[in-house]
Amino acid sequence: MQKDEPKKRQLADSLRAFIRMYRPHEAREDTVLFPAFRGIVSEHEFDALGEEFEKKEDQLFGDEGFFKVVGQVAELEKQLGIFELAQFSPK
Repeated sequence: MQKDEPKKRQLADSLRAFIRMYRPHEAREDTVLFPAFRGIVSEHEFDALGEEFEKKEDQLFGDEGFFKVVGQVAELEKQLGIFELAQFSPK
C-alpha cells in the first residue's frame, strides 16, 4: 500500500459524503428555490444580480477566474483518477 493511500481513501470518503449531501440540496435549488426566486424578481433585477456575481467572482479569482478554478478542479480530478467521465458511465 502506498503511503498516500489512507489520505486518498479519506478524501474519497469525504467527497462521497459531500455528494450525498449536495444532491438533494441541488435538486431543491433547481426545482423549488430558483423557480420561486425568478418569480419574485424582475428580469432586470435577475440580470443585475448576475452582473454583481460576475464582479465578485473577478474580485475573488481575478479575470477569467471561473475558468482558472475549473482548470484547477480538472487538474485535481486527474490526480485523483476521476477526470475521465466515461469510466462512470454505464456501458
